[in-house]
Parts: sequence; C-alpha cells; structure tokens
Amino acid sequence: MSERNRVYGVSELAAEFDLTAQALRFYEEKGLLTPQRAGGRRVFTYRDRARLVLILKFRRVGFSLDQIAEYLAHYRSGRPSAGQYRDGLRKIRARLADLERMQDEIAEIIGELKVMEADAEQRLAACDTRAAAE
Repeated sequence: MSERNRVYGVSELAAEFDLTAQALRFYEEKGLLTPQRAGGRRVFTYRDRARLVLILKFRRVGFSLDQIAEYLAHYRSGRPSAGQYRDGLRKIRARLADLERMQDEIAEIIGELKVMEADAEQRLAACDTRAAAE
C-alpha cells in the first residue's frame, strides 16, 4: 500500500505525533481535521496527516486555532494557490512582528532586572559589611 493510500487510527496518529486521542478529537471538533469513518471508528487519511503536520507547525510558532483554520480553508493539497500563500505570508509577518515586540520587551525587562540585581547585591554587601564591623 502506498503512503498516500494509508489510513491511520486515532491512537496510531496520536502516538506518531506524541498527542492524545483527545487532541485529535479536539482538532476535529474545531473543523481542522475531518477523519472518515470505517466500521464506526475514525480513520485519518494521508491528507489528514498532512493537515495535522501543518496544524502542529503553526501551533508551535504561536498561531491560534482560528488563524490555522483560516489558513487551512485556503489549503488544497497538491494545488497551492496564491491566496493561500498571501494569507500565510500575512499571518507569518504579523506573528514575526508580535514576537519581535515581545523580544524587545523581554530585553528591556532583562535590563531592568539586571539593574535591580546589581542594586540588591550592593545593598546586601553593605549589610554584610556593617554586620561584620559590629
């Protein structure tokens, strides 16, 4: 059987990506995955697996489920579209801008904490000097 014709059960696909079965069901409830039914159980196709790879990649870099759903609405396996790429690029740029803002804020906070740390060390040293002199 070719990889494209393979189907995966919930537990098999969940294990492959170190997820819980509940996570897959959650993505299904949100409309991100649409498994087929075979004998009353969910089966995921190669297409579902590819979509899951995209979902997890976008989740890892901080996209919301709504943003992922928007992107996947454009996604057509094997037939990429300009709209899909434009939407993805817009989302990527917005996320980059958010992260760069956070990075600047973090750098500023680290600077403030280092100043506070140095001040606390000086005050502690002064206390230790006074205690030693007594």
